Amino acid sequence: MTASSVHDDMLDVPDTRRPAAVYAEGREPDPRFSLANERTFLAWIRTTLALLAGAAAVHALDLGVPEAVARTTAALLALAGFGCAVHAWLGWARTEKALRRGHPLPSNSMGIVLAIAVAAVSIVMVVVGLVG
Repeated sequence: MTASSVHDDMLDVPDTRRPAAVYAEGREPDPRFSLANERTFLAWIRTTLALLAGAAAVHALDLGVPEAVARTTAALLALAGFGCAVHAWLGWARTEKALRRGHPLPSNSMGIVLAIAVAAVSIVMVVVGLVG
């Protein structure tokens, strides 16, 4: 039995995967591409967890910075984590749809947003560290 006949046999099986809005699109892509997309999703989730851990650390530890700076920094890190989590899901879905439709992959605008947020936190921590 060839790979294409196995794939054709699978077309007769109802697709119960979720989200249906993603999996109902186009044709089944090469599994390697879907698995790479899943790894990218998980990398964004790891980034989310790191940002949330940083927010918790800034909030919980006495870093010798004014309370307002610590709260603002923790909030910025937590918001960046939230943005990463949302982007992880939406980016996965958009990429999977593009793969299934045979369209070019969508751009990733979250990278620049995340870089700016982390740079802002870094600058605040350096300035406060130098002044304090």
